[in-house]
Amino acid sequence: MRQDTQTMKAVPARERLVPYLVVGALFGIMLTKSEAISWFRIQEMFRFQSFHMYGIIGLAVITAAISLLAIKTFSIRSLHGAHIELPTKAMNRVRPNHLLGGIVFGLGWALVGACPGPIYALIGNGVSVMIVALASAFAGAWTYGRFRSRLPH
Repeated sequence: MRQDTQTMKAVPARERLVPYLVVGALFGIMLTKSEAISWFRIQEMFRFQSFHMYGIIGLAVITAAISLLAIKTFSIRSLHGAHIELPTKAMNRVRPNHLLGGIVFGLGWALVGACPGPIYALIGNGVSVMIVALASAFAGAWTYGRFRSRLPH
């Protein structure tokens, strides 16, 4: 493992980021081709007029479940050979702040017509107004980080 760490330090940071850029671009293409970034598709979902988005979300959940099961069953390691730990988390009861956070996120998603991931794909597709949504998302994340210690958790 030590040799891998030394090898990683020898590679410039921008070259280490290339695989992430490629995967991100492919993800953006998939979002575009599946119409998951379409404001109209998202509105159909929130109005319960179409199964399209629910199908995409359902397939993502199934893919994640199968992937996590494979990691646990076959003790799959990272690309650098490190053991992947999947900590278990006890199910807690739903708290009012969880409901409020979910409602705020859902309202933002419905109003903007995109959740955080597709915002990048929309900007990449030339929908420049989404720069405002991205800046707002960053401002919200910064605000949460700034006041996190004062919020009920």
